[in-house]
Amino acid sequence: MTDIFIPTLHTFENNNIFTGSCGLLRFRIAPNVVMATPKEVNMEASSIFCELWHGELCYELSEMEAERTFPMSEEGRMEMKAWLESHAE
Repeated sequence: MTDIFIPTLHTFENNNIFTGSCGLLRFRIAPNVVMATPKEVNMEASSIFCELWHGELCYELSEMEAERTFPMSEEGRMEMKAWLESHAE
């Protein structure tokens, strides 16, 4: 089974975009962070948006094959990882 690396939830809480690949699978993960206070993330209102494509071209030159939004939670992160791994095989 393919094991794709996904950063910790803390990475996405800090509004960081992550791109990765596995073979010809390419993906881009972008958080949608909603702040509860100036220093605290509203986890229930926040989400993680993931897009994927296959090929050797970069994000800007590729046509997205699938996209999905996941909850900003450890369960959502693991669900996203499983979803990406299902497209890598």
